[in-house]
Amino acid sequence: MTSTGISDRKPTALPTLLRSSSVYIILGAISVMFLLPLAWMLSVSLHDVRGVFQQPFSWLPSPPRWDNYPEVMTLVPFGRYFFNTALVTGFVLVGTLLSCSLVAYGFSRLRFRGRNLMFALCLSTMMLPGQVTMIPLYMLFSRIGWVDTLLPLIVPSFFGTPFYIFLLRQFFLTIPREYDEAALLDGASRFRIYWSIILPLARPALITVALFTFIGTWNDFFTPLIYINSPEHATLTLGLNMLKAQIVGTGMTQWHLLMSAAVMVMVPNILLFVIAQRYLVKGIALGGLR
Repeated sequence: MTSTGISDRKPTALPTLLRSSSVYIILGAISVMFLLPLAWMLSVSLHDVRGVFQQPFSWLPSPPRWDNYPEVMTLVPFGRYFFNTALVTGFVLVGTLLSCSLVAYGFSRLRFRGRNLMFALCLSTMMLPGQVTMIPLYMLFSRIGWVDTLLPLIVPSFFGTPFYIFLLRQFFLTIPREYDEAALLDGASRFRIYWSIILPLARPALITVALFTFIGTWNDFFTPLIYINSPEHATLTLGLNMLKAQIVGTGMTQWHLLMSAAVMVMVPNILLFVIAQRYLVKGIALGGLR
């Protein structure tokens, strides 16, 4: 029987190995395709002007020009742009997490008439393109004097985002209601349950929302382009655009300096993703259980 069992397993071992190997090869090839532009950007950021257009292109510059990075910061007020972006991103993170978690808590843990209809209406707003509301929002912010300030970039986040509300609601539904009932018996209020029980248990989902919000706000170019006019209120993405225009005025686009600035803008995204990657995968997986 032992020999028979071994002979039965041999035919299936090789196809399984080939199948798993092919999957890894395909995933590796796709990863290289995604990483190639990143590698090109890092390489160009360490070249000089002539090295960028040298044929054949040298992926490892010799010697690397590390001075490109401090040189960029002398061409534009990079520190000011960084402060504005960090300020906007910080407030948007707070506003998004508070508003979306509160609304998601109401839709998932409270029972009231019309709850499902209101949730459906909330989700239906995701089908409305941003271009439809762009002009009315600009007219509104212009009338109240918020154009060329950071307020149009910050305030809307305190009114919730439908996708994040949906993600957090789905995660909150996985938390047993017995926790709420036990806390109510102990005299806890609904807000105390939300703050002391639901939010700590929903940490993976909250980190997922925070990561998506950070990346979307940090890299946002279109919204600041609409509302920001003065350089002192510009964010990093607008600063890159201004840097490109300034470099073009010298007669040639100095891509090595532009790529150096792009690398510095991209570093916080990479660091945050590496740190929160485990929570990101867990939050998305658990948020889709229901």
